[in-house]
Amino acid sequence: MKTGDIVLALAGKEKGEIFVVIKLENKFAFIADGKRISIFKPKKKNLKHIQKVSKQSFSESLIAEANDIKIDAEIRKFLKSQKETICQKKM
Repeated sequence: MKTGDIVLALAGKEKGEIFVVIKLENKFAFIADGKRISIFKPKKKNLKHIQKVSKQSFSESLIAEANDIKIDAEIRKFLKSQKETICQKKM
């Protein structure tokens, strides 16, 4: 797993939702969805509780240069497009 990957939460109140990995630290990943969980205050999640669901990934350079609110909108748009393809694969 690396920064920018799309992951599915397997546990907690976020269970079943998809997120983008913002940062990795030891056994934890910091994730955001651009709506409830912003890139500026990501959720710390144990790596055991998330699963990579797509080969696509969000741009690492955009995450590293995140300095305005527009990045959350871009994450929302990216996840929305990926959610459609992920749901089609499961059917």
